[in-house]
Amino acid sequence: MVDIPDIGHRVQIEVNGHNGKTTHEGVILHPAAPNHVTVKLVNGYNASYPIDEVTSIEIIGKIPDNLDIENDEIPFDDQLPKVRIIHTGGTIASKVDYKTGAVVAKFEPEELVGAIPELAQIANIDAVKLGNMFSDDIRCQHWNKMIDATKQAFDDGCDGVVITHGTDTLHITSAAMCFAWSGEGKAPPGRIALVGSQRSSDRGSSDATENLISAVFWAANGPKPGAIRGDAAVVVMHASSHDGTCAIQPGTGVRKLHSTRRDAFRNVNSQPLAYVNIEGGKPSIVMDSVYKQELESNSAEVTTAPKKYSENVRIAQFIAGPYLHEDEIEAIIANGPQAIVIHGTGLGHLPIDDPGEDAPENTKVWRALTRCVNRNIPVVITSQCLHGPIDMNVYSKGRKQQQMGLLGHGSVTSPDSTIVKVHYALSNNKDVAKILSQNLCGENLNVLRE
Repeated sequence: MVDIPDIGHRVQIEVNGHNGKTTHEGVILHPAAPNHVTVKLVNGYNASYPIDEVTSIEIIGKIPDNLDIENDEIPFDDQLPKVRIIHTGGTIASKVDYKTGAVVAKFEPEELVGAIPELAQIANIDAVKLGNMFSDDIRCQHWNKMIDATKQAFDDGCDGVVITHGTDTLHITSAAMCFAWSGEGKAPPGRIALVGSQRSSDRGSSDATENLISAVFWAANGPKPGAIRGDAAVVVMHASSHDGTCAIQPGTGVRKLHSTRRDAFRNVNSQPLAYVNIEGGKPSIVMDSVYKQELESNSAEVTTAPKKYSENVRIAQFIAGPYLHEDEIEAIIANGPQAIVIHGTGLGHLPIDDPGEDAPENTKVWRALTRCVNRNIPVVITSQCLHGPIDMNVYSKGRKQQQMGLLGHGSVTSPDSTIVKVHYALSNNKDVAKILSQNLCGENLNVLRE
């Protein structure tokens, strides 16, 4: 049996397993199981083998204990725009902890900027750290901190802002920023770009560098937002699995639709606003023709007073289907939510009918939701389909739901943006029923191009 080097050593390992003899190069990690050796491979993936299958290990180096990037101060160029990076965390600001093999959020903002010297050619960069959070942990109080930070950036004379953020809830935060800045039909003073990455910055296959370059380039050189088509706060991520192009997605019309692909973010009832192409290391913007034309005729007033989100608002969510029951609805209502959002099937339908008189559960759901409406609790319907409208005029069930007082008919707002929109309305004393039928800042465009 061979001796296993300490964690952090770079090795060449030879294994003779059930697939035959193989050789790998990588870094020794904490073992994933007893009597195993785990190696972080060059491609970024982990491989584990029983120690008794290891035929040889050659040490070829060691990961330094201190991996920090030493940064020189970036010189100020008064010919360049000023962009502030607001750092919240996520994979774009992460690297591997070689003690555990896990990705952890530990890049400081200065490291992020220092690791990509191309940024200094695009804008005068400064950075503010709000936290080192994975996006699963972000709540509305963190949205409010981001709103304050973006306002401060514009008050300080920044032309644009980039928010680094984990990808899993990136599209929810982008919607929150859009409604905060443009829910009243006004535009922010400058560009706001939210950016993440699917793979940590220290992996060879990382998308972090191009995503961040594209986001900073948009924040520095993109058109002034017009409070249209969800442009108040855009999402900047890879447009495909290949390098070279990042999509500028509307903050209210995009969603993460794949857990691992670099082009995980796709439009929902919307179109990309633009693309940033990177050729020969130089980025350039290609505008969507319709968006460009609408901007040219747009005259939105600029605001310096974004709205906030109440941290006391509670919105309950349910999924329509065979597991939706009266008891769960009533249990949640007992906790006093200010609104209910139900992800309906298809055009926005719920299990509330019992035509064969063999599903009394459905009748009970109908009664529970009727009681909610009678208690003046808004019940909002969105769709599990993601794409397409909520249309409760097509089938008799939909008409029944409208008669019950259920809301959402006619909306093409994405499910996550719908929930944020309801939160925005409740936080700012707006009528939920009225606001759902409106297009505040591009989230509810009823005319879509194929």
